[in-house]
Amino acid sequence: MSLSKPMLGLVTGGTLGLLDGLSGFLEPSLAPVMTSVITFSMLKGLVSGLAIGFFSQRVHSMPLGLFAGIVIAAILSLLVVLKAGMGLFWDIMLPGMLVGLIVGFATQKFGKASG
Repeated sequence: MSLSKPMLGLVTGGTLGLLDGLSGFLEPSLAPVMTSVITFSMLKGLVSGLAIGFFSQRVHSMPLGLFAGIVIAAILSLLVVLKAGMGLFWDIMLPGMLVGLIVGFATQKFGKASG
């Protein structure tokens, strides 16, 4: 089964975003806000995955796909940082940009090119 690049980005981004949010259980201080952490991580993954997928559909270059994945995910992660507080800057930015990098790779490598 072959998925289009936007759909693959949506699935991959959502899955990795969910896993990113669930990793918050490793930090006991996040216990009171875990619902928000999981929700916003998954939402960030879905939106960035879809955007990266549409970018990958237009541009057929692995380096540009990886770069776009990092940039798109970094922008969305920065929006979350601004809401959560600058004390969590690297805790949100690094996993978010890693998700963007992986989704950028997956959409360029495995996504079905548009007809």
